[in-house]
Amino acid sequence: MRTETLMISGQQFNMLVAGEAGAPLLLFLHGFPEYSGAFADLIPHLAEDFLCVAPDQRGFGASWKPQTVKDYVLPALLQDAAAVIAHYSPDAPAAAVVGHDWGSAVAYGLAFRHPALVSNLIIANGVHPGPFQRAMAAGGAQTVASQYIADLRSPGKEHDLVADNHAAIFEIFNKDMDMSWMTSARREAYRRAWGDVDGVRAMLNWYRASPLKLAKPGQPVPPEELPDLPKDALRVSMPHLLLWGMNDSALLPESYDGLQDYCDDLTIEEVAGADHWILHQQPADVACRIRRFLARRS
Repeated sequence: MRTETLMISGQQFNMLVAGEAGAPLLLFLHGFPEYSGAFADLIPHLAEDFLCVAPDQRGFGASWKPQTVKDYVLPALLQDAAAVIAHYSPDAPAAAVVGHDWGSAVAYGLAFRHPALVSNLIIANGVHPGPFQRAMAAGGAQTVASQYIADLRSPGKEHDLVADNHAAIFEIFNKDMDMSWMTSARREAYRRAWGDVDGVRAMLNWYRASPLKLAKPGQPVPPEELPDLPKDALRVSMPHLLLWGMNDSALLPESYDGLQDYCDDLTIEEVAGADHWILHQQPADVACRIRRFLARRS
């Protein structure tokens, strides 16, 4: 694996890259509180046959970290991802866009708004905005599990998260999930990626820019107060694989209930013995599932 720098709209973005130029492109989009290293265990299993590219998305890692919330609205994030595809695969769409956590929001957005850039969509423990908004607004189990979002959106939260060598961010990782993969070397790599208050503020601005509404437990959000999410604008037309670590304590299975209503060709594979950090826990298995899915559609 190698690191490369790509200029997008005059700003510097960091890329983790493996594989041969000209091979079919797999674009990997990480979530919070990770960076391109989220895919460091997975990519070696795929780089022999694909050009694998994992950017530090804006606000993360060694990429550009603007400080205002408006810089993290979905069209801006999609512009970044589309530019990466155009650079590494100028003559063909990405063979697949692979999203995890917040990276799934960008991956789904590409599928909705730029379907010509995406041959296949693969999501690992990430959510489509339609089913997820319904679950977050219902006041039930997913609402309870998502209360951390309100906390992360709160003003000044970045100061709390950098205290004590980012102890509170590691608590987010640890919450009722298997962290046996988090070595001391990885802890230091994450701490370098998160940086100071400005770095953490940039990461939190993803939450602050989202229009999705979160209920209080037992107090559903009235339908008229929810954002307009028409199904025809949220359609996944290309083949779509959802991989789901069943022990995820942050995103529950109800967060993808009804996903099939938005998709033309959906495959769901529920994975036992894994949770939200499935990419770190079972990278060889995830790679095998990705290869099998893509082979069926080649």
